[in-house]
Amino acid sequence: MRDDAIPRFPDGLPFAKMHGLGNDFVVLDGRLGGWSLGGVSVTPALARALGDRHRGVGFDQLALIEDAPDADLALRFWNADGSASAACGNATRCIAAAEMARTGRASLTIATDRGLLAARDEGGGLTAVNMGAPRLEWHEIPLAAAMDTLALPIDGAPVATSMGNPHCTFFVPDAEAVDLASFGPAVESHPLFPERANVQVVQVLAPDRLRARVWERGTGITLASGSSSCAVVVAAARRGLGARRATVVLDGGALAVEWAEDGVWMTGPTATVFTGTLSPAFLAAHA
Repeated sequence: MRDDAIPRFPDGLPFAKMHGLGNDFVVLDGRLGGWSLGGVSVTPALARALGDRHRGVGFDQLALIEDAPDADLALRFWNADGSASAACGNATRCIAAAEMARTGRASLTIATDRGLLAARDEGGGLTAVNMGAPRLEWHEIPLAAAMDTLALPIDGAPVATSMGNPHCTFFVPDAEAVDLASFGPAVESHPLFPERANVQVVQVLAPDRLRARVWERGTGITLASGSSSCAVVVAAARRGLGARRATVVLDGGALAVEWAEDGVWMTGPTATVFTGTLSPAFLAAHA
């Protein structure tokens, strides 16, 4: 094949593809001195087009890096269906890992709609992010009405938690036996959750080891989810089923989670898979 057989797009939009345990992301950098968006706006339509695994790039979430006046960087997130998300733990870890490698830093502060988050390099290819304190009151999640978030009036009496996005956690005897493809969307859109919910089915293997499968709102079944893993440990600890420090075993691998005094820390591996450039024609078609 000739060297010039694959087209280059110098006027296109650069991006990176990253993942944390198979939870995958497209990352755009809009900072001055970084990749320039060149006047391109991230819209729900563009997010949906990019998230299409056949006609776009494919992702669980889209992340946009921006400058921040009171942090090292700022992040905004979109789900594959084009809806916005205030938090994405694994994407935050992936971007933090790449930024620390680029700058030689060992720690960062990151501004998100969830709040100001701390990230640090744990060595050995592991990156930790503090996702902040869980929100446990019904109006913080939010739920449709006042109720006990430790046992929602839904079959299975799940636990509701906010980690910047709403979570509904079910404890089950066998996580593998749940038909998540049908169970997940039904709970995601339950009337109790006006902003929809991320859904986890969790089997307690040991107080410090939890098996979790995840349905993400706006995305579907995912191999891993950082904010869901945080919610799972919080929910298990509140129920008296697990420790405040535990390993969460997901379809894509394991994350270490600790519900500490300063927030919920999540630690695991990250990967940058490739970089590329979106063509001007693709961008124009989905502006």
